[in-house]
Amino acid sequence: MPPEGEALNAGRNDQLSQPIGGVSPATPQGVRAEPRPVAAVPPWLQRFLSLEDFEHAARRHLPRMLYGFVSGAVETDASLRNNRDAFQDWAFVPRVLQDVSARQTETTLLGRRHAAPFGIAPMGASALSAYRGDLVFARTAAAAGIPMILSASSLIRLEEVRAEGPSAWYQAYLPGEPARIEALVDRVAAAGFETFVLTVDVPVSSNRENNVRNGYSLPLRPNPRLFWEGVSHPRWLFGTALRTLWHHGMPHFENMDADRGPPVLSPNLIRAVGRRDGLAWEHLALIRGRWQGQLIVKGVLSAEDARLAREYGADGVIVSNHGGRQLDGAIAPLHVLPEIAAVAGDMTVMLDGGIRRGTDVLKALALGAQFVFLGRPFLYAAAVGGEAGLRHAITLLWEEIHRDMAMLGITDLRQLGPDLLRRVRGG
Repeated sequence: MPPEGEALNAGRNDQLSQPIGGVSPATPQGVRAEPRPVAAVPPWLQRFLSLEDFEHAARRHLPRMLYGFVSGAVETDASLRNNRDAFQDWAFVPRVLQDVSARQTETTLLGRRHAAPFGIAPMGASALSAYRGDLVFARTAAAAGIPMILSASSLIRLEEVRAEGPSAWYQAYLPGEPARIEALVDRVAAAGFETFVLTVDVPVSSNRENNVRNGYSLPLRPNPRLFWEGVSHPRWLFGTALRTLWHHGMPHFENMDADRGPPVLSPNLIRAVGRRDGLAWEHLALIRGRWQGQLIVKGVLSAEDARLAREYGADGVIVSNHGGRQLDGAIAPLHVLPEIAAVAGDMTVMLDGGIRRGTDVLKALALGAQFVFLGRPFLYAAAVGGEAGLRHAITLLWEEIHRDMAMLGITDLRQLGPDLLRRVRGG
């Protein structure tokens, strides 16, 4: 990979107050952190001007089956499209002649201060697309001063990820089986994680027809198509697949349970996911009684469910339809965000789904989110450019937010509210 430079964004003419990464990761509220130097954008990355540019590059870089798995959703992809389209239903009403020279993007979330109002969403098997992907996310997020969420379907042991990324959260897929729940919660606590995210919108596996058409499955099944996918994408084959096998052996599902799961490459082994359709509110209460840290419920689209999450002891919810990857036709998170924020009380409200631009982040915050998460764009960046690529993607999004705040006429994200938006489409 090309060497990195020493100055931030050489050649850019934007007036930026402080680069992303100038806030120590997960700094406690009320404690000021000293800014730190941030590496320059390497010349080979300077052609990437937006998060979308990384997706175009990843489509060429990744085998079709992997790109299809990451980019696709379920059935007609209606929810996937609606997640993006929802942001176009709202337009800004900017204020002018405001002194915006002192704007800053620092955000307090669950008692911790972060450099920006966004983090990295959980993405399963990301180490198949990006070399040591979960560690790339953990290290880069910590250096940038933002959180990342480690997926239960990850391929690198959660203890190792936590050691590399003190700002990492853990996300679980759990069956309605108390013994498995308790054992996993204890393991996550022992590893030092402070935030436990329970994903609740996967009672059964979704109908991902695109995976079948592209030849993707987990565990992967050895066949001629899999062989061809590798040899026809040599940069991925040598830079990710074979490099992983050489240095770390066959990847396994490491974090679904208290014990190690199956390998990713198997002719007939199927993951034992358990009775996820038996997971219920009583199990959230079980986790709350055992988990001493922050407890988040991910996958909420109903205001009534948000109210119940608060009643059962959740510290926050992530308004999400799983990136359009579960129920096709599920409402876009942005459309239900205001009503969920209205019933949240002192519970933290976050959102994921469809965010690609700084303006998207600001719209979500104005409609009631206190923080947002992005998945696919950051995985594309890590796949194409490793830590340097991911750092550049994070910086691009931060720059957009910083610039858009000036044009919107605000200096602090707490100034955002529905008065700065007008609905221009839909009901």
